[in-house]
Amino acid sequence: MSGRQEVLVAEHHRVTNLAPEDVAEGIKDGRYLLVDVREPNEVEAEAYPDAVVVPLSGFDSADLPDPQGKQIVFACRSGKRSVTASLAAQVNGLPYDKHLAGGMLGWKAAGLPTKA
Repeated sequence: MSGRQEVLVAEHHRVTNLAPEDVAEGIKDGRYLLVDVREPNEVEAEAYPDAVVVPLSGFDSADLPDPQGKQIVFACRSGKRSVTASLAAQVNGLPYDKHLAGGMLGWKAAGLPTKA
């Protein structure tokens, strides 16, 4: 079964769901840059390894780092805010249409590492 699934969320914008294992592999291979849109207190409690934090509460596409040839994948706790961030980036003309399906909950359920 593929870990990717495209979900049409607006007429001209879509967000692709990526399985936690696929995201972890893409980070390891240097294909993905994970952008965590959770709030600082959430990240302090438990963080994704190697993620860049850009909280959704003050989200501005201009604050996103240059992915340097990688594809940005948004992540949050459950997968809802990451979809919102992806759509916001697309509305601002950026091609960032991927998110971690299931968020941190899915990441942990897949047995992937976190850092405190």
